[in-house]
Amino acid sequence: MPPDFGWRSAFLIGALLGLVILFLRFWIPESPRWLMTHGRADEGQAILTAIEDGHARRNGALPPVRLPAFRLRLRHFTPLGEVWDAIVATHCRRTLVGLSLMVSQAFFYNAIFFTYALVLTEFYGISSNRVGLYILPFAVGNFLGPLLIGRLFDTWGRRPMIALTYISGVLLAITGYLFARGLLSATGQTIAWSVIFFASAAASAAYLTVSETFPLEIRALAIAFFYAVGTGIGGVVAPAVFGMLIETGSRLSVAAGYVLGAALMLAASIIAARFCIPAERKPLEVVAPPLSAVG
Repeated sequence: MPPDFGWRSAFLIGALLGLVILFLRFWIPESPRWLMTHGRADEGQAILTAIEDGHARRNGALPPVRLPAFRLRLRHFTPLGEVWDAIVATHCRRTLVGLSLMVSQAFFYNAIFFTYALVLTEFYGISSNRVGLYILPFAVGNFLGPLLIGRLFDTWGRRPMIALTYISGVLLAITGYLFARGLLSATGQTIAWSVIFFASAAASAAYLTVSETFPLEIRALAIAFFYAVGTGIGGVVAPAVFGMLIETGSRLSVAAGYVLGAALMLAASIIAARFCIPAERKPLEVVAPPLSAVG
């Protein structure tokens, strides 16, 4: 980034993005599921009808599908005791999967992304005003990964795809070895990171898993909880650890940090392969019955 790009510019950009999101919110319909559980079933049905009519105009009518039927108790909030029981007891394996995915991808992502500029300047002699040129392809790879391979999560399946994307930790370990041996140029390092983040799609897989494997009443709370834990470990601890490793001036020390990130990713891959829920092409109510379901 240019040296005069300070916190004021970052604040203005963040504020602008927030205003855009707030503006778009007026055109995004409320979740029909949320409306249903809060006694506003007619509004939810109207939204579903509008979506189905729009699809029918563009692509033809939807094929008939038999869906499970549920009876729900009407209530306006979910007691925290039920939330705790769902996360810690009823769905403890899903919690293990969610935490392992969130923590490892946050460490993996933030350890590399937020220290990449330091690696370029300290070990490759890249001037600070040219760092952005190297981060751009890295960001492109990170964007194209979910865009191009995301559909495989629905066609091939959640469990194999999540386990496979997290095996990208192996690529991280290989890159760390090449970095420690001084076998990569700044361009080679950038290409390696771009390939790793294209192959991983780790953040998307983590959010996808957490968002659909818990009961609909606590989906938002579950995402917030796992995100907070993952960011606390990956977004705070990882950059601090890597910052200290980079300050040593030792390639071997930094490579050891990369190996740690790779180990976390591989551990998450194993946990996902063992416990991940095959939620592809299933209604959310089948994946996780609502807490307000009767009977």
